[in-house]
Amino acid sequence: MTTATRTRARTRRLTGLKPTGHLQLGNLIGAIAPMCAGQHATESILMIADLHALTVDHRPHEVRALTRELAAVALAAGVDPDRTTLYVQSHVPEHTELHYLLECATGYGEAQRMIQFKERASGQRHTRLSLLTYPVLMAADILLHDTEVVPVGADQVQHLELARSLATRFNTRYGETFTVPRAALPGGTARIMDLADPTAKMAKSGTSPAGVLHLLDPPDVVRHKIGRAVTDNHDRVRYDPARQPGVANLLAILAATTGPAGSAPADLAARFDSYRQLKAAVIEAVIARLVPLHRRYAELAADPEAVTRVLRAGAARARERAAGTVARARRAVGLLRA
Repeated sequence: MTTATRTRARTRRLTGLKPTGHLQLGNLIGAIAPMCAGQHATESILMIADLHALTVDHRPHEVRALTRELAAVALAAGVDPDRTTLYVQSHVPEHTELHYLLECATGYGEAQRMIQFKERASGQRHTRLSLLTYPVLMAADILLHDTEVVPVGADQVQHLELARSLATRFNTRYGETFTVPRAALPGGTARIMDLADPTAKMAKSGTSPAGVLHLLDPPDVVRHKIGRAVTDNHDRVRYDPARQPGVANLLAILAATTGPAGSAPADLAARFDSYRQLKAAVIEAVIARLVPLHRRYAELAADPEAVTRVLRAGAARARERAAGTVARARRAVGLLRA
């Protein structure tokens, strides 16, 4: 724990989102909504991780467009730029400098053992070096801000553990430099699954567009996708993720979109006599949740300079903090002061 951490009154939390596709309902429920709910009590940071989007084949103009869209959607969903530092990763060059310093404390075997690297590199003729080292960049993202808490899904726990290991190793070898972060797992938040394949997590780039509820989908598209959602032949509404994953997913979506007053997915099942009733309720709840977001997004889209101002201000705040962290790290490893 650094001096900065000991004197800070509020817990600092970092959330990172990659501009690799249009944000979807799982991003809202699992990441953005919890951050918005806690931004008045915690010191929140939302980083648009555009550098991470370069680890795989991509189209430059799409990365730029999705970065701006992600920022606008986050603001439309309730991110308060006066309370949450919202910025683009590449606008803060300290990320890449700390990345290199941490690479000098990382073993090749550690990077190669990362499960996601193995999965993504498998069968590819050309694997980018950045795909191997991006967990170290992720560690730099976290440690740069003296982050105490990082909300992560189960698939990111290994990367968070690498960040913890590197922080501890660096502190042991070179003296107290970094705050050692801890993971915040989703807890009671239901995992939102793909509507077309309820055994797979809903993702920005799902295998079937019909299975993903994007946050900017208009109401007619929402109705169509939920209306076509996979269920089963039982025609009995029960929350049973193992035997009825499609129905369980619809109940989870309903519970997540009806706000704090909503019941647990299992409790909601008794309200419905048929899948038709359940789907109608889910459609109504999702559209009600997204309409205010669409309205605010339209306002921001009409004034793109407003989003630019937010990102510039966020990068300036982030750089002010990051500069101190990088200075500590440079001094600790023995680099000559300029």
